[in-house]
Amino acid sequence: MTSAVPRLVVAAPSSGSGKTTVATGLMAALAGRGLAVSPHKVGPDYIDPGYHALATGRVGRNLDAYLCGPELVGPLFLHGARGCDIAVVEGVMGLYDGAAGEGELASTAQVAKLLRAPVVLVVDASSQSRSVAALVHGFVSWDPEVRVGGVILNKVGSDRHEALLREALDLVGVPVLGVLRRAPQVDVPSRHLGLVPVAERRGAAVDAVAAMAAQVSDGCDLEALAGLARSAGALECAAWDADEVLRSSPPPSLPVPTPRAAAPGPPLSALNGPRPRTPDGLGRRVAVAGGAAFTFSYAEHAELLAAAGAEVVVFDPLRDEELPEGTAGLVVGGGFPEVYASELSANEPLRKAVSELALSGAPVAAECAGLLYLCRELDGLPMCGVLDATARMSERLTLGYRDAVAVSDSALATAGTRMRGHEFHRTVVEPGAGAAPAWGMRAPERRVEGFVERGVHASYLHTHWASEPGVARRFVERCRTS
Repeated sequence: MTSAVPRLVVAAPSSGSGKTTVATGLMAALAGRGLAVSPHKVGPDYIDPGYHALATGRVGRNLDAYLCGPELVGPLFLHGARGCDIAVVEGVMGLYDGAAGEGELASTAQVAKLLRAPVVLVVDASSQSRSVAALVHGFVSWDPEVRVGGVILNKVGSDRHEALLREALDLVGVPVLGVLRRAPQVDVPSRHLGLVPVAERRGAAVDAVAAMAAQVSDGCDLEALAGLARSAGALECAAWDADEVLRSSPPPSLPVPTPRAAAPGPPLSALNGPRPRTPDGLGRRVAVAGGAAFTFSYAEHAELLAAAGAEVVVFDPLRDEELPEGTAGLVVGGGFPEVYASELSANEPLRKAVSELALSGAPVAAECAGLLYLCRELDGLPMCGVLDATARMSERLTLGYRDAVAVSDSALATAGTRMRGHEFHRTVVEPGAGAAPAWGMRAPERRVEGFVERGVHASYLHTHWASEPGVARRFVERCRTS
């Protein structure tokens, strides 16, 4: 299949140059002109896609060549871009920065090449004038396969400053597609793990995105940017489809779990996810944690669960005192439970319900924030008590891609299943692994991590199920047999 969705990649020489402001503002500005805009983010980041969704009214999706493999970048892009007029892809870090020690793997440059998409380079010009030409020339010439189609100058101080920058860039032959002045109203607050998510500041986030759109509309040549997007090469691949990949993935191999007795530990929620598409009525209800405390989830996870026959229902652990009626499985993804520890702890009825579900042998998949929530306590406050472990905040940032292998048979994978993941947290769980660990890390260091107990699979590792779609089918099958 050949597809030519107009698209461009917004990149930068380094983090902090203004990629998110420009990409989000461009998405919102194009959407404001009546275009259906498909938003994408290079890498594992969960937070930027929330702002992209706010800007476009569509789900923000990630394109990660490390987590999913380069071969899935094009198909996942086309899946997200179905029915859209144009797509904007926000890069990660600097244009050529990727997974440590892996060359160009997972870099914005690699994704741009895989998508055959032109690149717009956002340059923080606040402390330079003529030197900008050398900087841009270096990025343009470093990899001839990466097509830098234009530059947007950010944080320009004055008309005189702009004139000097334009004069210098004339020598490079790269068109200036936009000039943005310093604008505090577009700033988004940050904390220990990056930007504050949309779900925690929706009113202020709406205002910030509107300011970004106004800044980009006023300072950038939208017609030229749209024209550059239309110059993208055709993609000769089919769009990713959850139903299709599950039909072609290996069937699950599941022993029926035996629950063991243990002592229980101490209206966004009404939103429904994808409905089951199986005609046989065997779909089971999977509750997925959402709300301000649990904002990290890849959209493809819910789509795969639905394709496997589940009914996906979102609930909010900050507000709901019960799990959705008929819950047969639970998914608790990433987020910021450390920020909401008091509120989560105060919701004792829900903590008890989660504990009882886990102790019954029902499948529970918990990643990072979900792991903390299942612990006995977090920063001294009672949590669900599913795991005999404690969690606390730490000064040390744990960050990076991981090459992992499943150590124990679980509701997600059989022992020996290899997956790639990503860790990003400033917390510590003690002990770091249970008697049956979830993962053995192969790189960058060898260690075991996480917990497999009854139907529970809990770990710090964020994974992208599109890379191993049988995970979703195995989980839903466990819902039916537990």
